[in-house]
Amino acid sequence: MSTRTAVITGASAGIGEAAARALAGAGFHVVLGARRLDRLRPLAEELSGTAHLLDVTDAESVESFVHQIPECHVLVNNAGGARGLERVEEANEDNWRWMWQTNVLGTLRVTKALLPKLIASGDGHVITVTSIAGHEVYDGGAGYTSAKHAQSALHQTLRSEHLGDPLRLTEVIPGMVETEFSLNRFEGDTERAAQVYQGLQPLTAEDVADVIAFAATRPPHVNLDQITVKPRAQHHGSRVHRE
Repeated sequence: MSTRTAVITGASAGIGEAAARALAGAGFHVVLGARRLDRLRPLAEELSGTAHLLDVTDAESVESFVHQIPECHVLVNNAGGARGLERVEEANEDNWRWMWQTNVLGTLRVTKALLPKLIASGDGHVITVTSIAGHEVYDGGAGYTSAKHAQSALHQTLRSEHLGDPLRLTEVIPGMVETEFSLNRFEGDTERAAQVYQGLQPLTAEDVADVIAFAATRPPHVNLDQITVKPRAQHHGSRVHRE
């Protein structure tokens, strides 16, 4: 049996990096895409994978990335993120534009470009990492939650549109995960980012990667439509237990 190929976006850190390790460990050849090639190349070398520059907000970058991939069995749509935590009345449109470009249009671009190769594989699988923010709302989070709701809706629509095709679709819905997410959201403010996780044990990137690898290694007839994973101390987005 030939080695199956898994493509991971946003693979230079956090959940993307952990997913690359988990899928490589499960026997996949991993193709890693991200903007930070200085981080990506050593990881690809370590995993005997392939690294290519990818900016999901740039249509030409996506086209170039996909052109270098001869076949694809699994796509992990992981690139995304949040910026800012302002109320709607104080919304920063640049932040909103970036979040929609990255989370929604980025997922659209990469998925659309790779769909022919995924279907041609005879057993394709699109795994999209959304967030509980795609199923809930919270004060100050309208830009991010609206983008994640749209990303989730895009993914669920694909599940319906491709019913009958050799294509599985899984939405992985993480709760609170300690990665660079909050650091990026607060523009490098380490103190503010640390406060998000203070007094509780959040998920790690590896916890989410385990779920991704589990979904990707189920038999072809098994489709895990949605998997929500949260730390024990979190009930929903804003309701957590802190020590």
